Amino acid sequence: MTGMPQPASPLSVSSLAQLTLSLVAIVALIFAVSWVLKRLKLAGPRGRGQIAVVDELAVGPRERIMLIRVGESQVLVGIGTGGVVGLTPLTTPIVLNVAAPPPVFADRLREFMKRPGSST
Repeated sequence: MTGMPQPASPLSVSSLAQLTLSLVAIVALIFAVSWVLKRLKLAGPRGRGQIAVVDELAVGPRERIMLIRVGESQVLVGIGTGGVVGLTPLTTPIVLNVAAPPPVFADRLREFMKRPGSST
C-alpha cells in the first residue's frame, strides 16, 4: 500500500444515483417545456395548406369549438370526448385580426446573444 487514496469506481452507488437523478431531471425538463409550449400555443401553426385551424375556444376541460378553414370556406366544429361534430358552415368567412408572426428561432437567439454595447 502506497497510502494514496483509491480512485472512486465509476459504478459506485453515488455515481449511479447521480446519473439516474440527472436523467430524470432532463426528462422532466423536456416534458415541462413541451407542456408550456402547448399551453402557450407556441408549438407552431397548425395547417398551412388547404385545411387549417383558424381559431379555437376552450369551452370545458376536454371540449372546444374550432373554426376550420377548408379552401375558401370556413366550418365551425365542436370537439369533445364524443368526437367531432360539425356545428355549421359559415356563409361569410370570418377574418381575424392577426398580429405579426412571432420571430423565428434564429432571430430570437441572435437578439438574445447580443451583448449590450456590441456593434453587431
